[in-house]
Amino acid sequence: MPAKPITPIKKRATPVKAMIASVSGYAMDGFDLLILGFMLPAIASELHLDASQSGSLVTWTLIGAVLGGVIFGPISDRFGRIRVLTFTILMFSLFTGLCAVAQGYWDLLTYRTLAGVGLGGEFGIGMALIAEAWPVEKRNRASAYVGMGWQLGVLMAAFLTPLLLGLIGWRGMFLVGLLPAMLSFLIRRTMGEPEEFIKQSASTRQESLMARLRLLFKDSETTKCSLGILILTSVQNFGYYGLMIWMPSYLSKNFGFSLTKSGLWTAVTVIGMTLGVWLFGVLSDRFARWKIFLIYQVGAVIMVIVYAQLTDPIVMLFAGAIMGLFVNGMIGGYGGLISDSYPVNVRATAQNVLFNLGRGVGGFGPLVIGMLASKVAFTAAISLLAAIYLLDIIATVFLLPKTQGKKEDSLGAIG
Repeated sequence: MPAKPITPIKKRATPVKAMIASVSGYAMDGFDLLILGFMLPAIASELHLDASQSGSLVTWTLIGAVLGGVIFGPISDRFGRIRVLTFTILMFSLFTGLCAVAQGYWDLLTYRTLAGVGLGGEFGIGMALIAEAWPVEKRNRASAYVGMGWQLGVLMAAFLTPLLLGLIGWRGMFLVGLLPAMLSFLIRRTMGEPEEFIKQSASTRQESLMARLRLLFKDSETTKCSLGILILTSVQNFGYYGLMIWMPSYLSKNFGFSLTKSGLWTAVTVIGMTLGVWLFGVLSDRFARWKIFLIYQVGAVIMVIVYAQLTDPIVMLFAGAIMGLFVNGMIGGYGGLISDSYPVNVRATAQNVLFNLGRGVGGFGPLVIGMLASKVAFTAAISLLAAIYLLDIIATVFLLPKTQGKKEDSLGAIG
């Protein structure tokens, strides 16, 4: 079926509207996944889940995100950013709400997986929208602002969950998680498509899903770039989810932290992450982005090793913020990197597929860390994370493109 022609409309994806839409949607994603981490003990108790089943709720949410990324990225490149974003946010909202009525492991797992499919369209399409609505010279910082949206959602979860969980239970928390998604949907209804997208030819928009996926590996340079980005997103997501999902439980078990105190630790760590994301975007608009990646990756190796040796809760609080700056700050560079490396007709495909494949690999982080923690000390499990950032360094030096910020620097108009 041919793509529906996109006619000029009065509504436009202005920089401010595009930013509000992308940040609000990504904040909802961060909120949803972190409240799940806080609620796992309560869910496991009521539904009689073991540790592997609890960890799999996160893993399958992220596997669903991979499927959503592969599906919705190419669809967005064909039918439009705003149109597809609206559908993904509704899908995510519906199945997040249904989690509130789950009666057992299998129906909850199904709802989480399908919510993840909707979630999978959020990040990549939002990043493509930002790339096409903002000036090229400000693309890195604009993309980093979207990444900060996730941290804002996580902060909301860290503050609200300890206050609300005892009052409304985990089922009520899933309903709370539904409200910001609906707000994001309403915001997006006021927007039109970015002009850069509208200017594409009809034949370019009608390329099939498989054709767009093949274009991510069309020659040796493009293949190297795609492989390098996939490695970076996999490592970053593995480390992030492995730490953030299990850290509240670790602090409670080993240091006797209450839910409120664990929330404070998480909030301080996330503030460090937010600063790291913002700083990455600002630095990448001024200096070579691949060198900023290297600085962050070396910092991640050092701080993960240092953190694993700490035993004083107060020192851990501040060290966690510094570790978060390096470990998760790198997400501030992925949006600009992918947008610069692929042209508009395959941009959302690249953003969604490469990031969400990495998120799918990262989804095994909670499962692996949980299994290691049950066999050896949790600190030993965290120490092993340092090794994966060495893989990041190798990929950055040998696989990533060293150009950025100019349209002519991308890997060529694909089509």
